[in-house]
Amino acid sequence: MRLSMIAALRQGAAAGLLALGLAASPAVQAAEPLRIGYSDWPGWVAWQVAIEKGWLKEAGVEAKFEWFDYSASMDAFSAGKLDAVTCTNGDALVMGGNGAKNVMIMLTDYSNGNDMIVGKPGVKALADLKGKKVGLEVGLVEHLLLIHGLTKLGLKETDVTLVNAKTNETPQVLASGDVSAIGAWQPIAGQAMKGAAGAKPLYTSADVPGLIYDVVTVSPASLAARRAEWIKFVGVWDKVVAYIEDPRTQPDAVAIMAAKVGIDAPTFTRFLKGTKLLTLAEGRKVMKDADGFGSLYGSSRYADAFNVKYEVYKTAQDLKSYIDPGLTDGK
Repeated sequence: MRLSMIAALRQGAAAGLLALGLAASPAVQAAEPLRIGYSDWPGWVAWQVAIEKGWLKEAGVEAKFEWFDYSASMDAFSAGKLDAVTCTNGDALVMGGNGAKNVMIMLTDYSNGNDMIVGKPGVKALADLKGKKVGLEVGLVEHLLLIHGLTKLGLKETDVTLVNAKTNETPQVLASGDVSAIGAWQPIAGQAMKGAAGAKPLYTSADVPGLIYDVVTVSPASLAARRAEWIKFVGVWDKVVAYIEDPRTQPDAVAIMAAKVGIDAPTFTRFLKGTKLLTLAEGRKVMKDADGFGSLYGSSRYADAFNVKYEVYKTAQDLKSYIDPGLTDGK
């Protein structure tokens, strides 16, 4: 009863605004915060420092960060419930290729060892997976990492059997003994190794830096309508990186991030080392169009070819429409 009364009052208020010609005014629209989905990855949990220090508000940005499991964050973005989401560059293409267009406006980091293929006890090398089962989230970033590793060995995807599993469920999948390896990122990969004593990494993103870039990607509509706010948002990032990397302030930064994900500070510090945070200047260099993994474009071309080949989506994407480097220059 109370909810229906509130709804009626809101509808009445909306009707009154419409009568006055105010409902669609810029002032009313501007009151809505930017809605950003983020999840458990060091380069994205880093935003928690800015949230708790109040740096976004200081910059004149009203932003509402919403916490998700990774794949759920992309589902929410794809459903139009978020203005932006943190994800890998390859997974930004997955969303876009399946209808949820987006524009990568900045890099937070690249994975430098935290993404990994973890073998169960007794599996000593990636080559040992031939003819075996691997549990991972098919079509997403660990699938890409596995295929890259197999290709370097002269193996094909058909040389292994993929078992589709949500990344946050891979520790249980590995512990079950039903698969010989799983694909996951930290801290989930660490949980998997802890739950299966003797399990170890077989191939990680440190073996191929630049294969996996991590980004903030925005809906084209939000970017077009609120570009000035997104420029201010991006401008906060260097302050976050500096606070995390300065030895004087790093303990406080780590305490904030570790508390968000529910682990101890020493463990989070270890995970942080597997993530290469990028300043805006470093990100600007990566956002120049070039071939190879040193460029967001080159890395994304590789991911796009992978996605089409493995039928994650049907048609190669127009990568230039997915990357807007201008915001890192305040444009």
